[in-house]
Amino acid sequence: MDNVPSFCSPVSSEENGPENGDSSSTEDGLIDAFGDLAALPVEVGERRPTCLRCRRPQKVCLCPFLPPQPLEVSTCLYIVQHPAEESRVLRTVPLLAACLPQGKCKVIVGRRFNEEKHPELAAVCRDSRTLILYPGPKSQNLDELVQHQEVGTVKHNVIIIDGTWSQAKNMFLKNSLFHLPKQVQLNRTLSSQYVIRTQPSNICLSTLECAAVSLSILEQNEEIQEVLLRPLKALCSFQLQHGAQVHHSKEHLLKNGMYDKPMPKNKRKIKRMEKLVTDHNVCPR
Repeated sequence: MDNVPSFCSPVSSEENGPENGDSSSTEDGLIDAFGDLAALPVEVGERRPTCLRCRRPQKVCLCPFLPPQPLEVSTCLYIVQHPAEESRVLRTVPLLAACLPQGKCKVIVGRRFNEEKHPELAAVCRDSRTLILYPGPKSQNLDELVQHQEVGTVKHNVIIIDGTWSQAKNMFLKNSLFHLPKQVQLNRTLSSQYVIRTQPSNICLSTLECAAVSLSILEQNEEIQEVLLRPLKALCSFQLQHGAQVHHSKEHLLKNGMYDKPMPKNKRKIKRMEKLVTDHNVCPR
C-alpha cells in the first residue's frame, strides 16, 4: 500500500486538520469543471455521402466507369474476405460487386470457417463445380481446365481469398473447407494495374483483377476483363492525380536496388525475398 498515490486514498478533512479546507474546495471546483465539460454536446463528424452502387464517396464516384447494366455471367464468385480488408479505403471488391448481378458476387467476411457456422460456404466447397483460386504446386492452370468446355455447360463457383498475401496463405492453410474444391491458378503473364498498393511480385494481382481474368476465361469472353478493369484503372488514375505515388512491387524494388527497408533477419523471410528475384513461375504466398 506504500506505493498507492495519495489522491487514491479517501481522506476526511477532520483527519488532516483545517489546513486542508482549501484543498477540498479546489477538488470540488475540479469536479464541477469536469462535470461542465461532460455536459457539453459531442460533435459528431459528418460522414461523406456515399454512392450506393460503387460504395465510393459521392464526390469521387466511379459509376461512370461501371457498365450501364451488370454483366451477365453464369459463374458465381465467393469472395472470402479477411476482416482487415473491410476497413481499407481503397478496396476493389465493392467495384467488382457493382459490375455483376446480385447474387453473382457473394462476400463472406472472417478468418475461420466451418460447416456449422457457414453451411452455405461449406456446401459450395463440396460442390464438384467449385474452384478455389490459389497458386501452388497442386494448382491446375485455369485456361487448361476450361479449354475443352463449351460456354455455359458448367456453371462454376469460384472462391477467391481477399487479403494480403500472408493473410490469404494463413486463411487457406487454417481452413480445411478450402482444401475440398479443385485448386486453380492463373498462368497468364499479366502485370497488376493496381499501382497504388504494393504487391509482392510483378505477377501478383488484386482481388478484382483475379476475378476479372477468371471470369473472362470461364465465360470465354475477353471483354469481361476489360470492363471489370475499367473502374480500377479510373480509381488508380484519380489517386495518382491527387498525390498518391506509384507503388512498385517488392520484386521490382529488389531487382533494381531500390528496396530501402532493413532486410529481415529471419532465414525464412530472407529465402522468400530471394525467391521474389529468382522465381518467375509461382506468385509468392
